[in-house]
Amino acid sequence: MKRNSQTKYFLLSTLFFAIAVLLAPVVTSAQTPDAPATAKTTPASYDSSAATEIAAGDGPTGIAFDGVSIWVTNQFSNSVIKMDNNGAVLGRYAVGKNPTGVAADATSVWVTNNADNTVTKLSTNGVLLGTFAVGDGPQAVLITGKYIWVANERSHSITKLSSAGAVIGTFKVGQRPVGLATDGSNIWVANNKSNSVTKLSAAGAVVGNYSVGDDPFGLAFDGTNIWVTNFFSRLVMKLNPSDGTVVARVPVGDGAAGIAINGNNILVVNNGSNSVSVLGKDGTVVNTLKVGISPYGVVVTPSGVWVTNSGSDSISRR
Repeated sequence: MKRNSQTKYFLLSTLFFAIAVLLAPVVTSAQTPDAPATAKTTPASYDSSAATEIAAGDGPTGIAFDGVSIWVTNQFSNSVIKMDNNGAVLGRYAVGKNPTGVAADATSVWVTNNADNTVTKLSTNGVLLGTFAVGDGPQAVLITGKYIWVANERSHSITKLSSAGAVIGTFKVGQRPVGLATDGSNIWVANNKSNSVTKLSAAGAVVGNYSVGDDPFGLAFDGTNIWVTNFFSRLVMKLNPSDGTVVARVPVGDGAAGIAINGNNILVVNNGSNSVSVLGKDGTVVNTLKVGISPYGVVVTPSGVWVTNSGSDSISRR
């Protein structure tokens, strides 16, 4: 019953499902930034016989790759785990309450603590480097060079931090921002309850607000276009980054959530379908991969495609 209570709290307050059988949607980004340049440009395998499911803590949601190791947030145990490219756990580190999003680069790991309105900074060795206050309900996090961007879902804002954790600015966006991405120059924000995405300049100025589908969630940039998942529309949309024009609408599975780029493929996590849709850059669905229960986030590494399954407390590697 304790786990059921936790699950109910998670559904109602942290993510946004209307169907009680789903454990998680995020990120939200997880949302996390695109994989480093060392990541593979083609999938390890899209053969269902190659799938591996690995235990990954209690309520795995966000996932990121630092160029060497994989980091996964465990929202029910207030921790983040570090894994090698075979899925072996290298360490488990305490962070704040209800960690959801994670982003990493070669020197640091940033974790959003949704329930205590902070972000935790760790070294890639797991050493605590600081805990910093941000807005209300930090959900997604993005690293762009020397700056850290945090989407605060309950204060409808984006916090920009220095690499030392100092607040540089706080910028209002749409209702319930839960996803972040960069096109190399601008920051893109998925506003889950405004059914829109906001484009911010590197200084935090609003460049544009663009309508998308129902409950936008995840964002990714493929080098040419912005892709946004729409959780309740069962769609992923392809946008022109210059003006936000919708270039394509592609039907995917139920509960389109996390998204990542893998070479010429776009990977869309379908939370309600327990699957990942594999798209070409033209929007054609070329494959559908089965994963664990209530998948949430996805990241690409040299060892394959990794998906967090919040309902089965696991990661699927493909």
